[in-house]
Amino acid sequence: MRSPDLMTGVRVATPTELPAVGELARESLHLDAAEASALVARLSAPPAGRAWTALVTPGLDGAVFASTSPVRGHGHIDLLAVRPAARGRGLGRALVVAAEGWLREHGVQEVSLAGNPPCYAWPGIDVRYTPAVLLAESLGYERRHTAWNMSVGLEPSGRPWGQAGDGDLARLAAADVTLHAAPSGDRGEVAAFVRAHWNDAWAWEAEQAAGCHYAVRDGEILGFAAWGTRPAWFGPMGTAEAARGLGVGRVLLRRCLDELAKAGHASAQIAWVGPIGFYAKAVGARVERAFWLYGRSLA
Repeated sequence: MRSPDLMTGVRVATPTELPAVGELARESLHLDAAEASALVARLSAPPAGRAWTALVTPGLDGAVFASTSPVRGHGHIDLLAVRPAARGRGLGRALVVAAEGWLREHGVQEVSLAGNPPCYAWPGIDVRYTPAVLLAESLGYERRHTAWNMSVGLEPSGRPWGQAGDGDLARLAAADVTLHAAPSGDRGEVAAFVRAHWNDAWAWEAEQAAGCHYAVRDGEILGFAAWGTRPAWFGPMGTAEAARGLGVGRVLLRRCLDELAKAGHASAQIAWVGPIGFYAKAVGARVERAFWLYGRSLA
């Protein structure tokens, strides 16, 4: 890879610098400090075939991750972090401009400041990261979509999430539906089901997740749910259209929350939510984080 924009001193990070980039992210991203190192590790190991880079400023005062999209001509800026003590010097702007240059070199004509599924940090810019919002808009990025994360409290930790909802469990038993945990490294059938009903991105997440559960009837998978693509995150989850109405999703969701609680998490984030009403009714989840998704043309 060619080093970008030497006038600014921005350069490609070496593999040995990535742990230090994780520490930089921890210091810079106050809303996500606990998971900052995990975010950097996640973005550093995307699915095969995706081009990506991590660019840093001199002294590792700032870093940006960028990647290409499966959609031809599209790319993403995945993470931007500038050390608080180094702000006000234009480092964030230099990093974004350098990332755009790298993306142009890789044939990108349309760039998004938004999540690049399945390996992403956030759906977009958390609206509370005000400096990032101002920087994006000053560089000509347009706000195109809004996304949400929901949260659900898992305390007290002894709450039997896995056994909650006796009506749902009885309904599934009466319909000859059985529930199973898919161990890591042995999720080929689940991934194939997810890929066939949804997409490759969800299939990759199901395989990479810390935990994955699925429902079966007559040897056929009906639904799945996963957690731990980030330490305290739930998702993705889906039920085949023919099996909706049985309560499969609610039961699989609760089994995942049970494992999250047993792993010591006080709450879970339900990532990039579509059906807000479902999660609110099923487990009392509430909208907690809002993200603005930005984009602009590089042509």
